Amino acid sequence: MFSIFQGPKLRPDLYTHLSVPSKEQTDKVQTDTEIRHQKISCNGLNRHGRIQNISTPHKHENTPRFFSIALCVSTVKITVIICFILSFCTACATSNISKKRAFSDKPTDCKESLDNKQGSNLSPFGKNKEDITTVTDPDDITDQDILDSALDLCQAANDSWEHGDLDNAIDTLDNAFSLILKVSSDNPDILQQKDDLRFTIAKRIVEVYSSRFITANGFKKAIPLNMNTHVKKALSLFTGREKSFFIAAYKRSGKYRPFIVAALKKAGLPEELSWLPLIESGFKVHAFSKARALGLWQFIASTGYKFGLKRDRWVDERMDPEKSTQAAIAYFKELHRIFGDWTTALAAYNCGEGTVLRCIRRQKINYLDNFWDLYTTLPVETAFYVPKFLAVLHILKNPKAYGIELPPVDKPIQTETVSVDRQVSLKAMARKIDVRYSLLKELNPQLRHNCTPNRPFNLKVPEGKGPVLLAKIKDIPIWHPPVPPYIRYRIKRGDSLSRLARRYHTNVRSIMAMNKLRNSHIRTGHILKIPVGRHYYRFSRTLSRRGIKKKLVKYVVKRGDSLWKIAAKFGTTTKIIRRLNYLKGSYLRAGQTLLVPKTVKGKNA
Repeated sequence: MFSIFQGPKLRPDLYTHLSVPSKEQTDKVQTDTEIRHQKISCNGLNRHGRIQNISTPHKHENTPRFFSIALCVSTVKITVIICFILSFCTACATSNISKKRAFSDKPTDCKESLDNKQGSNLSPFGKNKEDITTVTDPDDITDQDILDSALDLCQAANDSWEHGDLDNAIDTLDNAFSLILKVSSDNPDILQQKDDLRFTIAKRIVEVYSSRFITANGFKKAIPLNMNTHVKKALSLFTGREKSFFIAAYKRSGKYRPFIVAALKKAGLPEELSWLPLIESGFKVHAFSKARALGLWQFIASTGYKFGLKRDRWVDERMDPEKSTQAAIAYFKELHRIFGDWTTALAAYNCGEGTVLRCIRRQKINYLDNFWDLYTTLPVETAFYVPKFLAVLHILKNPKAYGIELPPVDKPIQTETVSVDRQVSLKAMARKIDVRYSLLKELNPQLRHNCTPNRPFNLKVPEGKGPVLLAKIKDIPIWHPPVPPYIRYRIKRGDSLSRLARRYHTNVRSIMAMNKLRNSHIRTGHILKIPVGRHYYRFSRTLSRRGIKKKLVKYVVKRGDSLWKIAAKFGTTTKIIRRLNYLKGSYLRAGQTLLVPKTVKGKNA
């Protein structure tokens, strides 16, 4: 920087003939320099950066050569002054940065952080904070730092949302939520910020998902019966090799379509949607696809949960015709609000609204003008889904035109509902009320093991058999589930295959084979199937017969404790404590943690 202000470089060889100037000569040089400076102050610079005279013209006076020496000295003085000014500015800026960093360490309210977000992106130099590199020790990261990072992610998600990048906005909000889960402080201010951020993230996710409903700019209620090459291809399929499937599915539709049509009318949706299960499942309530979709309307588990279909060890409501129909209607309404026309909504029903929305964003045209322009960008199976449904509607409208003779449909079975509050098998129940076992299973397809669950359950029976069942329900023996070949175990921190194998009296190789594991690496939170023998369940039944509750308590061994004293304290036996903790002997050490069954008469330690 010093060279910028440096004067003309002097050549000593040009001034070897000069002697030291006298006092009169020096005074004259200073006078000439002052006159020249006064003249330059009245001058300007031309477009080439040279001094041009804008005052009265004057004669250039002859200046001695040693004038360059004096001019260089003046230039050096100016350079020193400028360097001092720059050093002072740098010191001030560094002080401001230190103040800002000290201020950022103080807890701030979540709302204030949101309000000051835009202003805090600039450093005192007018540059982004990202340009200032700071090295932080991971051990020095505080809960406040984590919350600030989560807040930055919320703002980034908002920016993505405003630019229409919904997928990136959701991913960023997920990352923000994963950050606030790491906050474990008991500080009330930190907890308040954590709650505010949790609420903000949840609200923003709902807003992002709701923004999809303005994707379409139309609202077409009718299902258009288009006829094109795609629909003709589907017609040739149903009138050719899949003709028998079409006729069989049409015959089964009689059992379910009456209540489906009634539900669609009540919801204000087109009745033609009642034929969608024909291509979804063939009107089979147990239909299971390779995508793990199940039931009449082919719901996957996550979508079923979204629309209220429960699923546990005993019941899967995706196979309940009436409940799954209500869930399908709710899904139809959501999709139609998103896309505005039924052809696009039907495509989204097959492959998910996210897939269709991504295809729409890649389009350069308004897909509502012609759905078939979007058709070519959809997955192959989904693309042919809509033509198949339109082909079904064409055939049902005029079956003779396509050479199909429709058979009479099955009649719906008249039923009534009985509340059963005990676990009994359908086979034993069918014998007691004199009903075919197959009919009882058909009326209750949501029961996964053909038995009622261990809680109150609304069971469907043929009309007139309700009072008979209520009168004989106490005579039906309670059903005990068979011993399964494995148990389900959710992996906890610190677990290993060898430890689980010792706990459940099996071996690592069997666990790996049952779960198709390539190595012994397991992850916390995952569920393992652990093969167990009958001795495990015999021991569990022994605990239940002795009045021991399922809940176990942890007891830390103290000095002077023994198995006999601990067993007497909790009202159990030493054998049970040894079995629960896999103890080979009776030796205990102080500080050891034991699992002890908490009995009815036992006392908590």
